[in-house]
Formats: sequence, structure tokens, C-alpha cells
Amino acid sequence: MPQNSLFVIKASNLESLKSGITNNDFLQKLSKTITYKSLEKKLEPLALLKTKGNLLIGLEKDKTDSLNFTLVTKYHKGLFLTDSIKNYTEETFKDKNINYKKSTLKNISFYSTIIDSVFIASTIKRNITEAFYNVELNKDLEKIHHTLGKDKAFSIIIKSNNPFITSLFTNKDLPLKSFTNYIALDSDLNQDQLFFNGITKASDSTKSLINIFKNTVPQENLTQNITPSNSDGFLSFTFNNYSILKQNLNAYLLKDSTSVNTPLFDNINEIGVIYEDNNHAIVLNSIDAIATNDALLSEQTIVENYRQIDVFNFSKPEFFSSQLTPLITYNKATKYCQIDNFFVFTDNLEMLQNIIANYQNKTTLSNQTHFKQIKEQLSDEASLIQVSNSSSLKNIIKNNIKEPLPNTFNNYKSAAIQFIYDSNFAHVNAIVNKAKNRVYANTVSEELNIKLESDLLNTPKFVTNHITKQKEIVVQDINNDLYLISNKGKVLWKKRLKGPVLGDINQIDMYKNGRLQLAFATPNNVYVLDRNGKEVGPFPIKFNDAITQPLSVFDYDKRKNYRLMITQNKHVLMYDAKGKPVKGFTFKSAKDHIITQPQHFRIGSKDYITIKTKNKLYILDRTGKTRVTPKTAHTFSKELLYVYNNKFTTSSINGNLITIDTKGNTATQNLQLTEQHSIATTSKTLVTYSEDKLNIRSKTVNLDFGNYTTPKIFYINDKIYVTITDLQARKIHLYDSQAKALPNFPVYGNSVISLDNIDKDSALEFVAKGENNAIILYQIN
Repeated sequence: MPQNSLFVIKASNLESLKSGITNNDFLQKLSKTITYKSLEKKLEPLALLKTKGNLLIGLEKDKTDSLNFTLVTKYHKGLFLTDSIKNYTEETFKDKNINYKKSTLKNISFYSTIIDSVFIASTIKRNITEAFYNVELNKDLEKIHHTLGKDKAFSIIIKSNNPFITSLFTNKDLPLKSFTNYIALDSDLNQDQLFFNGITKASDSTKSLINIFKNTVPQENLTQNITPSNSDGFLSFTFNNYSILKQNLNAYLLKDSTSVNTPLFDNINEIGVIYEDNNHAIVLNSIDAIATNDALLSEQTIVENYRQIDVFNFSKPEFFSSQLTPLITYNKATKYCQIDNFFVFTDNLEMLQNIIANYQNKTTLSNQTHFKQIKEQLSDEASLIQVSNSSSLKNIIKNNIKEPLPNTFNNYKSAAIQFIYDSNFAHVNAIVNKAKNRVYANTVSEELNIKLESDLLNTPKFVTNHITKQKEIVVQDINNDLYLISNKGKVLWKKRLKGPVLGDINQIDMYKNGRLQLAFATPNNVYVLDRNGKEVGPFPIKFNDAITQPLSVFDYDKRKNYRLMITQNKHVLMYDAKGKPVKGFTFKSAKDHIITQPQHFRIGSKDYITIKTKNKLYILDRTGKTRVTPKTAHTFSKELLYVYNNKFTTSSINGNLITIDTKGNTATQNLQLTEQHSIATTSKTLVTYSEDKLNIRSKTVNLDFGNYTTPKIFYINDKIYVTITDLQARKIHLYDSQAKALPNFPVYGNSVISLDNIDKDSALEFVAKGENNAIILYQIN
């Protein structure tokens, strides 16, 4: 990466980076700006790359203020495919034994080469040619790079003199270039939140403001407890010894350290500034209010009494700016009051009254839900913290990108950045959070709406993360790309498959070590993928003849001795979890095409494998030998087989319910279903659908005319949930075992759902297809 890169983005997965940006609400709002669009257009050539691992993107500006990039990643075959790309041209050059290409896409030119196994591309030719020569590494920058995480959506390294982010603070007297040298941050993106954590480092101990906290110990920040909820935010800095802070500040300002004695700060461990429009208030947090009050004995002229709080004149309005610039530049403090351990100074009487009223009414920032949400992600003790409301956040962004912003940040009621000094560097946490609406009981709230690059091919489903024990989402798009998405909406990986997934995806513990893999079939392959999306050998196994039913996974004794059954028209093949054929399974072929996925059941102490054709139901033992022979033949529907009341249960093609006991006795029941019907059961609950009528345990729900999916039953926490979706009206219905609709259903959706408790709270969530390229995650409150 060129040394003159001033802003470096590191991504572990290009697809996760693009998805994170696409689905993050805050970044999508920024995407409407001219600055963002300019960057997006300049980086358009990245769409040509199919990276498999980490990549670095360095940004810089040339003498004409034009934006340029350099990209570095591991080279692999298929990384840079340009066949059939429109508006693309390419030239090859050789310069002093250096080979490189010049590519042009939509009038954007860039150069690229390969050095050993590293691919480098840049809009500046010099960056390509100089990459062939040894350049002395910046040791500080190299150490900072090693602090970045390896599995984050993206990380960033910011040089303080970069032209993209010039300030992080409301106070314009705190520019980034004088605050520190480098900032390195890992990101955590979800739909409504941006969270960063990392470090900042300034090499020279006197030339960067962050180092004024050297040799001080961060204290608990409490300014939020006195900040009114209707303020624009606050800045707070803490210390255990003011004299050390002052000594460091004098060194930074190149001032004589023999400064005037300031007893007012002797018992202070936190100083804050509250912002309210153009007004400011200084807050001193005292550990000995009596001693601090004694230091103000000469300032005891009462201006007024408001709500039993005396307001005094203060005769030194420039006192704080003279002592604490550039952290505090406010020089109009003409009044003050004491509120418990807080001493508040300002020139605006109305602001002081507002602070008193909010404190007494317990409507300060610390009492607000949106502040509590961000506080969960922050440290209680920080050397320096700034908290901003939407208006203040907007102004900070506007000061950086130098252009007007739309009024679209109103929901971002709290954003914060904090620095926690430690030996010769500082930890950094930053959060931009979209405030959630209050959740009421018996409501259904939309938690995520995740957009993919292409339309969905199948229905999103929940799978288990064996590390967190929570659920994640797996789905495939029309390009046969399979996605694993976290329950926070982050795309963890994307993998191109050789065909569409047939049916549901199974999870197996192939190595019996608690780690789960995804097992499934496509029309010609059986895959087993680990949780990182990597193929587990010897899979995938390729089959010349088409696979015609979803992969069946059997675990007879719950001992993880899996059997994988592959269906090919009339034939079945049995493999073990290591991909080897099971020799002891004797059943090879049915007499006709198999019309449903083979299944395994246990009734009592016996195992039963069922294989269904149009005119015959095979009920086999583990070895494939016939265990039960039905005594009556039927023409079966394509509905799955279930065990209901200890009997094998399915339906005939004309809608009759067919039950077969373990001795082969067969019974038929006319449920008055048409040929276009669906059934589903648990061990004791029967659900049917026919002609817009949903029957649950013999209770009927009359549905509106529509195009309905097959009903599904979920049994969670000893409760039955029945779901069915109208694809025509795009409505998801959910009922209990008594056929009563759950409150606030139906909700919008375009597929069958997957229902479960996916996180650490007690509420259930469900996922469904939304728009053609979107996944919606709901929570039932």
C-alpha cells in the first residue's frame, strides 16, 4: 500500500463490505451526497474483482484535488475477469522489465500488476511501478495495522492529515490533524447502527492533543446526568490529577508551565461542555462539593433563585478558555449554580434554568432510551467523550464533506465517540445509532430489511451458529449464490453454487466436536460447508444423474452417525458423513419415480425409513429391508409423510387422509379436501388447507381468496404455531393451536416463514422474503 495513502479501508470480504454498506441506514443516507457519489463512481472498477480474502483500499488526492485509489489483495485465478464487460478496454505495457496493464471502464482508467501472489491496482501509475521496489515501512503504521480485526465487515486506518475526515468534534478548534497522528478502527455494521472500536496513536508526545491525557487515569463520565434531554449533546474529559493534565496541556500549547494557581480545579475530576444551539455551559464535576464551593467564595453574588437553586454572578467569563483551550474555547461564563456535585457555568440564564429543570424532573440525557442504547457499547470511564444528537451529528458531517445535507438524520438521536488513554496510545469507541421506536406488547416489529444484489431464489431459513447458540439466516439468490447472514443483518459470506439448493438445508456435526456444517443437495452435487462457507472434503460430491429430491439426513440414535440419502428419480443412494457409500443399505430402487423426499421416523424403539412414489409407500428398516407393508394401495399426493397419532400419515391425490399403522393397517378419512390441498402435522395436531380454508385441529379459518403456500407448523416452548402465506396479497398469517390469529397479523411478506427464537431475549422472530431481492426479519413482542 503506497505510503501516501491517507485513508485505508481493509475488508475481509468484499461481498460483506458491499452488503453492509447497502443495508446500513446511515450509510445509505450518506450515499445521497455528492461526496459519496463521487467516491462510489471512482471505485466502480472494484465491481470487476471477485476477491476471496482480505483486501486493502487506499485513498488519496492528487495535486488537482482529484480522488485516487490503490487496491491490494491476494491474486487468484478468476480474480479479475473482464470477458463480456461493456465499456471496458485494456492495454499491456512493459517499462524497465515491469509488466502492467492499463484498464479503462466507463472513462475511469486504472493500472494493475501482479507481484508474487499479490494483485495491485491503482488509478496512479506511479503507485504500480514503485510497488516493485523496496520501500522502508512506517513501523508505527505497521503496528497499527496489526491491531485490526480479521473478520470485520471493514476496518479503517486514518492519517490525521487526510482530506476526507478533518474533524470528529462539534468544537471546530479540535481538528483531527492536531488531535492525533493515526486512528485505526474495526467496524461492526448492522441495519440501524455503525459501531467502531480501535486505537489512536500520536508519536510525538507534545504535538498531538490526545497526549495531554498521558499519565492520567480516566474517570467515570457523568456529564450526561446533568445534560438536558433537549440539548445538542456534550463534551466531557476526565482526569485523576488536574496538575498533570495542565502540565501536558501547557507542553502542547508551548506555554510556560509556571501558570497561575487554580484552586477551583483542585477537587474536580471531570469537566464538561453542554451544547444547546449557539449556547454553551461548562460543567465541573466535583468529588468534594464543599471544597469547590469554598474556592468560589469570592463569587457569591446571587442573581436569582430558580426552583430553590441559587444562581450567582461569575466575574471571570474567560477563565475556562484561558485554562483549557482548545478543549474549551467558550469565554462568556458570567453565571453559575451548584446542582448537587455539579457546578454549571454559562452566560445564558434560560439555558441554566433548563439544566436545573431537567435535572430535577429526571429528564436528562442519561434517562433517555436512545442514550442508554449507545451507552451499552461504551466504556463508563473515558479520558474524552463527545455525545451528539441528530442536529449536532449532521453539523459534524457537513463540516467534513463541505456540502449541504438532507434532513434525513432525525432518527439518529445519539452518536458518540470516546477516547480512553492507555500508556502511549488511546482506545477509541464510536457509535452512530438509529433510535428504535418503543416496542409495545402484542405487536410485531420489523427488525431488519436486508437487500441483496440479486433477487431471491428460495425462502430464507434459520440455521444455528454453534459458537453463539443463536440463529443466522441462510438464503440463495437467482445467481445460485448462497448467503449466510447474521441475526444483525450482516452478510457473513456469499458462495456461488453449481445449481439451486433443493429443499431445506440440514445441519450436521460431521466431526462430533460441536461444530455444525451445512449439508444440502443441488441438482448434481451434494455439498457440506463449514460455518465460513468453505467446502468440507470430500464434498462436494458430483453426480452425473440428476438429484431429484432434497438431501435427506438421518441420525438414527442421535449419536451423529449421519446417513445422507440422495434421490435420483427411482433410485436412492446412501452415504455416510465422510462421503463414502454405505454398503449395508440394500434398497436401491423403487418401481416408479419417488415423488417426495425420503424421511426417517422413530416410533417406539424402531426406526422407519419411508420412500413414497405415486402408487406405493415403502416403509423400510435401517438396512433398507421392508419393515411395514401397507395392506391397501393408494394413489398418493406429493404431500410429505408425517407421524400423527403414532401412524404414518399423508394424503391421497383426491384429498383423503391416509393413515397406516406399524402393522400395515390402512385407513382412509374424507376430510372434504380438493385435489389442490396441503397437509401438515405434529404428533397430535393436524393442519390442512384447501379452497381458502385452513383447518387446525378441526377448527376452520376462512381465508380471503388468494394464492396460499403450504401451511407450516412450529412447536416452540410447548406452543403450537401455524403459519400460511398469501403470495397474491403478500400477507403472512400466524395462528395458535386454537386457530386464533396472533395479534397484529397478517403482516407483509412474500414466502413461507422460518420461526424461532434467534437471540438472547425471549421474543420469537421470523424471517421471510420481502421484495424480490429483500429479506425481512420480524419480532413478535
